[in-house]
Amino acid sequence: MQNELFVQIALVILVAGMLSLLAARLRQPLIIAYIITGVLVGPGLLALVSSTETFTAMSQIGIAFLLFIVGLNLNWRQIKDVGRVAALAGFAQVICTSLIGFGIGRLVGFPLGTSLFVAIAFSFSSTIIIIKLLSDKEDLDRLYGRIAVGMLIVQDIIAMFILLLLATLRDGGSIGMALGISLGKGLLVLVALWALSHTILPRLFRYAARSQELLFLATIAWCFGLAAILQTLGFGIEIGALLAGISLASSGYQHEIEAKIRWLRDFFLVMYFILLGTQLTVTSFHALWIPAVVMSVYVIIGNPIITMLIMRFMGYHPRSAFLTGTTVGQISEFSFILLGGAIAAGLVIPDALPLATIVALLTITGSSYIVSYNEKIYDRFSFLFTWMVGKGHPSEFRRAKPPSCILFGYHRMGTQIYDELKGVTDDCLVVDYNPAVIQSLADDGVTCMYGDAGSEDVLHFIHAEKAKLIISTVLDMNVNYDVLDYLKSRRSRATVILSVKNADDAAKCYALGAAYVIIPNVLGGEAFSQYLKKKKLNKQSWHALAAQHRNQHVI
Repeated sequence: MQNELFVQIALVILVAGMLSLLAARLRQPLIIAYIITGVLVGPGLLALVSSTETFTAMSQIGIAFLLFIVGLNLNWRQIKDVGRVAALAGFAQVICTSLIGFGIGRLVGFPLGTSLFVAIAFSFSSTIIIIKLLSDKEDLDRLYGRIAVGMLIVQDIIAMFILLLLATLRDGGSIGMALGISLGKGLLVLVALWALSHTILPRLFRYAARSQELLFLATIAWCFGLAAILQTLGFGIEIGALLAGISLASSGYQHEIEAKIRWLRDFFLVMYFILLGTQLTVTSFHALWIPAVVMSVYVIIGNPIITMLIMRFMGYHPRSAFLTGTTVGQISEFSFILLGGAIAAGLVIPDALPLATIVALLTITGSSYIVSYNEKIYDRFSFLFTWMVGKGHPSEFRRAKPPSCILFGYHRMGTQIYDELKGVTDDCLVVDYNPAVIQSLADDGVTCMYGDAGSEDVLHFIHAEKAKLIISTVLDMNVNYDVLDYLKSRRSRATVILSVKNADDAAKCYALGAAYVIIPNVLGGEAFSQYLKKKKLNKQSWHALAAQHRNQHVI
């Protein structure tokens, strides 16, 4: 039996490896290769997998590791920056998607209860898929990435409470009692974790850090232990692993911990996507293909449009709204859990589960491409969204004299740069397309404007070509290209300083005329070298520097 299981795992990994190499060669998302692997080795075709329990357990391990690492990297200041839009957009999107989805369910012939639960289940998007895709693109720290992750967490919390309500109702309890129990459990867990993260955990992991092996084992024990406890309480493995990571986010060992378990996450997460593929069979697809295609089209296209309209209503630029909207074009793992519970309670027909499987595979495949190429898609079809740009923002200024200095992007690095620019010139304009940032700057009396740095209309409006210095902290290469092309076409003599992710992008910007290109990792290393030269081994001076950065809200 053990030898047979080993052979199954080996064959699955072999097929996944070959298809991944092919996908990489064809420049396709690797997730697609993993899902196709599942379809091939599943019962519908080669039937290489018979022990689904083992692969299910391995996929759950991958989910736990993924969300644990996300929790480790959650920055509370960033969450605060996008908390309002994430909460409002998350709630509004679930409600709007559920209402429209209910109507579609009735149109394709589903009973009343099935239409309701399918609509609610399909309103949730996959945290796992999106975090993986955004992480691969290095977009988790961008505005739309932070908003998307915030929305997904809000969705997961909503799904969690719905599951708790369903469990209570199935046991004969009232809605009021179910809500009370859910809120009580949630509050108890948060208070307990806050207490642990400020008392026991720092001491425990400080001791464990004496040994790399002990730190590795203690980390895994904490992640799986908390996830298992919260799973027992009805919160799910996902929420438990996420909270386990958050509780260690300020421990000081988070980067070391992430480096040690990242490779485990990647391996076990592959099993999650393979397992999804194994659930598709020819029989189920043939019987349900019409409602599955209709629902898939609605999820892939309708969900992003709803999210986009909600964000635009809240004042966000069409580009940010579009990029965020593309992240919700698939259904969640919570969709299966919710429908499974509703079927067990007799509220939904059994066909809903294979329907969800087909919709999941179609939407995950489609959204993987859309998220991977969302910026190129927006640039290609941006003319379709011009009606959403509006007539401006209250903080926009109009004056005959163009600014001598323009700063694109105020988040994080831009904050520090602007503080220095004030000492160089008092004629500086800040341009950002986060309305919350613009409102805050306007309240502080900063000359600012809401707009997209990559928009020719915005560049023309602020007379960017007449500025003496242009600094952009936006890491988007499409924006960099647009700024450089605009300035070159107008023969601008401005000193242009841009920001990029890596040396290859820097070389491209230099070739197009940038005076200097900021590579955060390189610049950070150089800055640290200067600090090291000054501080040397003096512990007190390092403490003073840390206090200075905290006071400046750099950390």
